[in-house]
Amino acid sequence: MNTLLFIGGLGMSEILLIVLVVLLFFGGKKIPEMMKGLGKGVRSFKDGMNEIEKDIKSTEEIKTDK
Repeated sequence: MNTLLFIGGLGMSEILLIVLVVLLFFGGKKIPEMMKGLGKGVRSFKDGMNEIEKDIKSTEEIKTDK
């Protein structure tokens, strides 16, 4: 049985059932909007992480210059 790391022990039938329930619950029109919002959130998170890394690097450079 092939499983993804973040899903754990769920099989293909369980994943298919979850997708079907989500489709029934939210409808076909709402899902693209949700995915778009999720993508924006992930992008914002990555941008924040990159900015933190830049701040850390600039702080390290300032410390090494002294």
